[in-house]
Amino acid sequence: MRISTVTMFDQSVSAMNRQQGDFMKVGQQIASGRRVVNPSDDPQAASRAVGVSQAKAVTQQFADARVSARNTLSQAESVLNSVSDAITSAKTLLVQASSDTLNDADRQSVASELRGIYETLIGQANATDGNGRYLFGGYQDSSAPFVRNGTGVTYVGDDNARAQRIDASREMPVSDNGARIFNSVASGAGYLTEAGKLDANGVIAGGNGGSVTFSGPQVLDNSDPNHGRAFRVDFTSDTVTHTYTVKMQDDSGAWVDTVPALNDEAYDPAGQTIEVGGLRLELQGTPEDGDGVRFATADEMNHDLFKSLEKALNVLENPAATPAEKAELRNTFRTSMNELDNSLDNVLTVRASMGARLNELDVVDAVSGNRMTNYEQTLSDLVDLDYSEAIAEYSLRQVGLQAAQKAFVDVKGLSLFNYL
Repeated sequence: MRISTVTMFDQSVSAMNRQQGDFMKVGQQIASGRRVVNPSDDPQAASRAVGVSQAKAVTQQFADARVSARNTLSQAESVLNSVSDAITSAKTLLVQASSDTLNDADRQSVASELRGIYETLIGQANATDGNGRYLFGGYQDSSAPFVRNGTGVTYVGDDNARAQRIDASREMPVSDNGARIFNSVASGAGYLTEAGKLDANGVIAGGNGGSVTFSGPQVLDNSDPNHGRAFRVDFTSDTVTHTYTVKMQDDSGAWVDTVPALNDEAYDPAGQTIEVGGLRLELQGTPEDGDGVRFATADEMNHDLFKSLEKALNVLENPAATPAEKAELRNTFRTSMNELDNSLDNVLTVRASMGARLNELDVVDAVSGNRMTNYEQTLSDLVDLDYSEAIAEYSLRQVGLQAAQKAFVDVKGLSLFNYL
């Protein structure tokens, strides 16, 4: 068969181009550190690598979300730490003000300090994060959740807790609304007692006109069938005799007789003990007609932290000269201190919940870190280059290219004229 010179040149050039292409491909792999530079290098590996890269990017987005969640929770937890310290300081001041050795001027001084704590708590309730969003307003985080009005401080946020997705299967509340923190009591809070004029619905409508003070109630038997209900003590009084009637609130909210009934019982101003619903309430002092005492579980009584402080400030900033005013002072202190105890317990409960969520973020971070390591290893197995194998291949392709070039030179030099 006759082979033309052109055919030999074409075949030699094609061989050199093929060897040069293989050589450059290996060189590109070494330069990039990747075995799969183009999808055509390994379509199956390239397709799997795209899926792994997307999963890795999603995992990184959740990691960024956890950073934001941790920052918000840390700021909120720090604020609650300050709130718990402020409540503790307020209670210390009330204990100090309860001393009979203090006069009106001394109580005015205590009131000034307590007023400062009150203002501090309002500021902490309206704390913001680093982005200017209010921490405790729920989803209404663009305006202050607690505002002043003619009756005190009112919560105007919503009852939701801002949540953030920190992983594919976990959406975490990153803050708690102000109503849960400042206007609630922890589950299991005990009874509270309040003295004053009671209206038909058993609501305190004013201060006592007499000098009745209370202590308790103490729990005697929490298995009593009426334990957990609200009770009220209504006084009927004239200049000589004093009687009391005890009512309890049924499931419909109506005030009914206790079992056994305590109606128009004789009252001893020197000291009267009332046992009802597995509770013991101790009373002392002379009542006026229409005075009363109400005691119920904490979630049925006042559980607004700001109102508790406002009641204490009101009696501290006003003189207590008459027996009725002194009785109101003592009763208000007892009620306010119990309410502050419940508020402190509630704040500590919410703070513990935030701490648990911060710990959960650490756990999710650890799991996510292991997942990212697995993704990176899988991605490396799919597309990364084995340098030892690549260098050996590079040397082999280099030799092949040099051989093709040498063969072309030798073939090009062949001519019949050399033998004539």
